[in-house]
Amino acid sequence: MTRTICVLLASAGLIACGAPTEPAPAQARPMIVVDENDVKVDEPPPHGRIGMSTAYRISDAAPARAMEFRKRVLHPGAAIGEHVISHDEVYYVLSGSGEVVSDGETAMLEPGMAAYLYEGANVGIRQIGEEPLALIISYPLAERTP
Repeated sequence: MTRTICVLLASAGLIACGAPTEPAPAQARPMIVVDENDVKVDEPPPHGRIGMSTAYRISDAAPARAMEFRKRVLHPGAAIGEHVISHDEVYYVLSGSGEVVSDGETAMLEPGMAAYLYEGANVGIRQIGEEPLALIISYPLAERTP
């Protein structure tokens, strides 16, 4: 059965009729492959600039993304200073050791461990020991990036 839809264009005194159109299918997004060496930046860590770190801004290469996915290596003595987060966030440890804090509660993190941090918490993480702390940090973005 074919339906016909008519629309009155009052300002022009016209009636337009036709078959309804189907919405356009969602455009397939390409896969983005990122070599961490292409997105590597040496810089002080965010939220306090405590020490030095190496940032791998992996998700920055993905257009119209809805999440952040980054690797950060905190050099000895470095820390991501305490800050209130506006989204849930995950710190996953690849190597080294760290101490994570959330609203005053601290926990030790070692390779293979993760801290799931909740929106509204005051969080931070610092490298401890001799080996740099390498971690993945991931969280949703409030809006898609262009």
